[in-house]
Amino acid sequence: MLTNIVLQTILRGYPSEAVDMAQGAYDRARHQAAPRVLAFAKLIEARAHAGLGNAGAATGALASSERLLERADADRDDEFTWITYYTPARMAADAVEVHRDLDLPAAALRWNNRSAPMSTNDFTRSVGLRMTVLATAHIQNRDLDQALVHGQRAIALSHVRSTRATDYLAGVVRAMSPCAATPESPTSPASHTRPSP
Repeated sequence: MLTNIVLQTILRGYPSEAVDMAQGAYDRARHQAAPRVLAFAKLIEARAHAGLGNAGAATGALASSERLLERADADRDDEFTWITYYTPARMAADAVEVHRDLDLPAAALRWNNRSAPMSTNDFTRSVGLRMTVLATAHIQNRDLDQALVHGQRAIALSHVRSTRATDYLAGVVRAMSPCAATPESPTSPASHTRPSP
């Protein structure tokens, strides 16, 4: 439960406090909790470090999460059903956000290849969030065409009422704004519009 509070702390813009909370949650539970629970705590710690721009600490926490998740997958005897959603594919999807936040788009896109496809019908909000994260990673990678594809898909899914989805879409718009500075620029959205027939 504390890790979900930590995630909200990150999303509200308090990554420093979130690091302390995530580390505290892990330290408190490390001798009692199942490996998958500990893996999730390390994932959230990685997200918090990424929010601070601390690549070494973020990737270290992410590596710890991955090791713990491997242990959890090998031994499911003492596992709670409420945490079974945290799978290697889910970790990969969150790792995309970690690397996007660190402005490491190539790594973000590599992690995306490890994440599982999700049904738009079943996971509309999650797919929309993922599309915004990918759009931003493609902008960081200077691939405006792919950024627009993912951004447009996210907008098409924006009928879901979610503050987080709205915030993520606003982040894509902010990231794209330098591209719109000069209409004649090959990376300008204006250069990607098709003339009317």
